[in-house]
Amino acid sequence: MNTSTYNAIAGCIIGTAVGDAMGLPFEGLSPQRQRRLFPNIGSHRLLFGRGMTSDDTEHTCLVANALIESAGDEDTFRRELARGLRFWLMALPAGVGFATLRATIKLCFGIDPRRSGVFSAGNGPAMKSALLGVCHGRDLAQLHRLVAVSTRITHTDPKAEHAALSVAIAANQSMHGNADPMNYYEVVSRALEGDSSEFLEALNVVVTSIAAGTFTADFSAQIGLGRGPSGYCLHSVPVALHAWLRNPTDYRAAVTEVIRCGGDTDTMAAITGAIVGARVGPQGIPVEWRDGIVDWPLSVNWINAQAALLSAVIDSGVGRKRLKIPFLPFLLRNCIFACVVVGHLLRRSLPPY
Repeated sequence: MNTSTYNAIAGCIIGTAVGDAMGLPFEGLSPQRQRRLFPNIGSHRLLFGRGMTSDDTEHTCLVANALIESAGDEDTFRRELARGLRFWLMALPAGVGFATLRATIKLCFGIDPRRSGVFSAGNGPAMKSALLGVCHGRDLAQLHRLVAVSTRITHTDPKAEHAALSVAIAANQSMHGNADPMNYYEVVSRALEGDSSEFLEALNVVVTSIAAGTFTADFSAQIGLGRGPSGYCLHSVPVALHAWLRNPTDYRAAVTEVIRCGGDTDTMAAITGAIVGARVGPQGIPVEWRDGIVDWPLSVNWINAQAALLSAVIDSGVGRKRLKIPFLPFLLRNCIFACVVVGHLLRRSLPPY
């Protein structure tokens, strides 16, 4: 096994999971409210000092399985990702994005994955695209195709695809140690197709803010997101990229900064964690954060096995059988997770205000 390939893939997926789990307890809170409730982000806050993951991690694992089966072949990737999404929805996940829910229901009713997407610029495609950049970023044309498939199966607004491609490129640059903001902006501006002026304008503001040395939470407030970025990709993705560019080799600092922005914290922390994780590998992720995840069946050990399998596929160029997710344990886990989330929301409704 190629160690560098494995480290980048495992770092990306585990980085997604840890960022997701760390950010989940803070989701929807304003920066002010989260500081009153949780003055410290040093440990997991969801379940007695432990963490669980959400759809950000699950969709990244579905992408990984589709890449394992397809070895980058576009048609096979589309088919396997659609199959994974149908399986995922039948296991009754909690907290599904509305656009993803509508598109996945269409898949379950037999709609072709080329026509299942709905017009939305949510951050669902961006939350699972970093791994595509890690695995296939060396071939920009192929990366374009895979990002397009991964995006359009659920979201058809071009802005969602622009955001997803920018995250994939960021992860590829990160894994190679390139976090120069201007270089990144130039690469993205050359790569985006169609009318991408709105996204590039947002990215230019990110680069200018990084040059000024602005903290990510201050940047978020300066662009009008004082109560936290929403799930709109032109809100959440620029903030996540800002946290990466400020802390390209410091996983703890990058994830902490993006969580402190408030809003859609689990997805932003998952995106930032994936990009930085691709650079630092599993060993660069705080061990107490990594070991504090108590999820199952998509445990950290399961993710490590999936990363090893995907690494072998990328090195050989030959697809293999995906790593199966057992349905009944996954369904049971989702029921438990829903109860945990409800309990956590009740806790958040109590003082201090």
